[in-house]
Amino acid sequence: MPQMSDPDRAYANGAFIPGADAFPPRWEATARDFRAALGARAECGLPYGPAPRQRFDLFLPETTPRGLLVFVHGGYWMVFGRESWSHLAAGALARGWACAMPSYTLAPEARISTMTQEVAAACSAIAARLPGLPMVVTGHSAGGHLSARMGCADIALPGLVRVVPISPLADLAPLLATTMNKTLHLDQEEAQAESPAFLPLRAGVAAHVWVGAQERPAFLWQARVLSEEWDCPWTADPGRHHFDVIDALADPASALCAACMDGI
Repeated sequence: MPQMSDPDRAYANGAFIPGADAFPPRWEATARDFRAALGARAECGLPYGPAPRQRFDLFLPETTPRGLLVFVHGGYWMVFGRESWSHLAAGALARGWACAMPSYTLAPEARISTMTQEVAAACSAIAARLPGLPMVVTGHSAGGHLSARMGCADIALPGLVRVVPISPLADLAPLLATTMNKTLHLDQEEAQAESPAFLPLRAGVAAHVWVGAQERPAFLWQARVLSEEWDCPWTADPGRHHFDVIDALADPASALCAACMDGI
């Protein structure tokens, strides 16, 4: 792993992004407006389990969907939920794909290994609602980690053909030294077992790792490590930082949407 004198600084994002505090309320407002404009094609709060956060939102295109994109939100496994990101479904819908966004139980109530199983259960429930469609799982930051885990050999999801982890945490070992681990409660065993970089990609599942070229060096390292371990493409998106690298999911003509959905 890379040498770092301050692990917390290495994984701090907002401190290095101008106007970082303005992003979350803007995401929430844009997502809310998107859901309202979509009307009946936004099916929100669908359960995949009994726990309060075991819910997903499903957004449908105007025609019969030709594929299913699942987006897993980030927030270092500690904050946010599906409701802040609805607008990122726009690119998939314009391409004729359905898009689903699950929430999952956050730390400290759940460990990361539990979140992995919850997201797998969500993906299975989403696939069952739209059977027979090819499924691509993407996600950002902690959601990048969880989307990568969906592609690992120890998990079998119906219809999964590709994972596109965005700014993923692929090797969890460096997080053991951060103050956030007081909430995550990671130990060496779980860090090893839940790091996609230490696990094989499932046969028959393709992968493309995405990251903003202006992200923290630790995130560039994490993305590169995963791409090397999985022998898959990786893209450092020019000019993009950790908070705006996901914006391209709303643009059907973007290279990120192409990485997710082209050729399927």
